[in-house]
Amino acid sequence: MPDHAPAPPVASHGAPQLTSVVLDAYNAELRDKEGFIGDRASKRAFRAILDEWRERLRKLGDEDPLGDCPSEDVSKRRLEKLMQHENPEVAALVHGVVEEFAQELARVTRRFLKLKGWKDTQRIVVGGGMSGSRIGHLAIGRASLLLKADGQGVELVPITHEPDEAALIGAAHLAPSWIFSGHDSLLAVDIGGTNIRAGLVELNLKKARDLSEAKVVGLEVWRHHDDEPSREEAVERIATMLRGMVALAESKKRALAPFIGIGCPGIIEADGSIDRGGQNLPGNWESSRFNLPRAIAEAIPEIGGHPTTVLMHNDAVLQGLSEIPNMQDVERWGVLTIGTGLGNARFTNRRQD
Repeated sequence: MPDHAPAPPVASHGAPQLTSVVLDAYNAELRDKEGFIGDRASKRAFRAILDEWRERLRKLGDEDPLGDCPSEDVSKRRLEKLMQHENPEVAALVHGVVEEFAQELARVTRRFLKLKGWKDTQRIVVGGGMSGSRIGHLAIGRASLLLKADGQGVELVPITHEPDEAALIGAAHLAPSWIFSGHDSLLAVDIGGTNIRAGLVELNLKKARDLSEAKVVGLEVWRHHDDEPSREEAVERIATMLRGMVALAESKKRALAPFIGIGCPGIIEADGSIDRGGQNLPGNWESSRFNLPRAIAEAIPEIGGHPTTVLMHNDAVLQGLSEIPNMQDVERWGVLTIGTGLGNARFTNRRQD
């Protein structure tokens, strides 16, 4: 293979000015005496509420409809079935958990709306794993009603794309304009506190120039939280996943762009380092000696005979970017992602000449 120097990014990593939007704020870390406020509207918080309700039942001497299964292992599908249970008290248990979580989500959202960077937000899309379930949709809808009822002037809506795919599609909105000449697909990575996803994204620009028809045509998900890898092992696994996507693109005869978009938790510096917010990732990702975009460019130095450009931004930002085509009827909008923590970003649409 020719010895190519890694191609420089066409814009800085973590850039506030993107092609279609201005990034007003992201990765806000709201705290009070009890810790991070966003943690009250996370996956862990939902499971804690479920656990509390189950404990109340046991103290009352009532049968727990979930038996001995730990709350963190109860699937959303099982909870959805319980919502249709013939015993109204069993169904009400799940509805009660959803209601309490929705109250917390609304309370946390109100705190975000008080921030300067979130002023006059008109709509907030909610992503993350819960957004793809009926349970999540109910919680988001209820929180939206609560916010409307107290005059917040904002609505909450579930993210359009599948939770595993949203940030990968959002990566297409990071790509420079030259990507869209002579190429029909690109590679993307979504790094979370529990899972890492690598995907092949088909742009479908002939159907829609605004990327509204972009879709993931190849996906690999690795639950790194279970494997507890070192940082170096995680980087090598990401590179292996991406090589698999390159091979898939070749088999599908895609015109793959020499570009990889990465979403990663935390504050992303212009040089590709992570300032803070990577505490849930394997190993120390905030070290000044660690640079993920550079490591990926070195592992995959070229695609299609051209030097690889790697561009990284916050993972919640990428989830939000996937919704750009659906946010053209508002000016100021945001995203909250319910995951290991509560990712967040606020955008203002740029005028298109």
